Amino acid sequence: MKHLRILDYVDEVARSRSIRRAAEQLNVTASAVNRRIADLEEELGAVLFDRQPNGVRLTAAGEVFVNYLRKQNGEAERMKSQIEDLKGLRRGTVRLACSQALALDFLPRIVAEFHKTHPKVEFNIKVVDHEYAMAALAAFEVDLVLVFRPPFLANFHPMMTLEQRLVAVMAKTHPLAKASGKARKLRLRDCAAHPVALAERSIGGRQLLEEVMARTGLRFNIMAESNSFEMLRGLVIHAGLISFQIQIGALPDGNKLGLVAREIDARDMPTAKLVFGGLRDRNLPVATAVFAELVKRRLEALVNADIGSGHRKT
Repeated sequence: MKHLRILDYVDEVARSRSIRRAAEQLNVTASAVNRRIADLEEELGAVLFDRQPNGVRLTAAGEVFVNYLRKQNGEAERMKSQIEDLKGLRRGTVRLACSQALALDFLPRIVAEFHKTHPKVEFNIKVVDHEYAMAALAAFEVDLVLVFRPPFLANFHPMMTLEQRLVAVMAKTHPLAKASGKARKLRLRDCAAHPVALAERSIGGRQLLEEVMARTGLRFNIMAESNSFEMLRGLVIHAGLISFQIQIGALPDGNKLGLVAREIDARDMPTAKLVFGGLRDRNLPVATAVFAELVKRRLEALVNADIGSGHRKT
């Protein structure tokens, strides 16, 4: 669709906030990008970008135009997916943002399962914090999100929610690894007596912990913080620390790594929602809609397996 090339120019400049960097990404000259955008601005009768010495930024008119074109691009992808589907090719690109807890095991397994029956479908998956995920959804950069404690978005449509608690993850050799009595749940004050590795404050699970700490006055012996769940898992394995994870991401391969997950007592840790959804009234591309149904089925299966403490379809 060559006539949409100018729209690609505008979109890339908006993302890069630089005509030069956008030109590099598009593999064209900066002067060509600037000239095409200037022609478009003249046609629209409005300036889309405020040119500054250190880059460009969208004007109010530019914000409106970029939001419109991203929505139209999403519809164009859906149209192309439907055409390919009619050919029996089942092509398309599934664009999804997810929390890190889903990136270790849950989503890779579903993608692998989907790929067996739809080998020509591609995936673009962003592993980000919940606020970035919702911003990407609002900007039409992704079509689906699966995130823990998503912030409010007016036109968000949750397809399914699961109530989740945090669990404590530790090595099998850790003093708190073995439950006493009849599978006694762990109290947070027990964890506070040992060094911990926590996710950074942009992560939903860390924010839930911070709220509990503020309410109870509990303080942890924080040895390390990281934005990487793989780093946190490595610190648990090699440094003997305790870390925290939501139930769905509680390391199903933990036995192979010598890890255990202990439930936190409900008196200490409230539940919060893991939410799967997209934009309301947004027609999903065919491949994405089919993948979404598979994700919902697998989330329901986790509830039946007692991985989630509850669920709700909407």
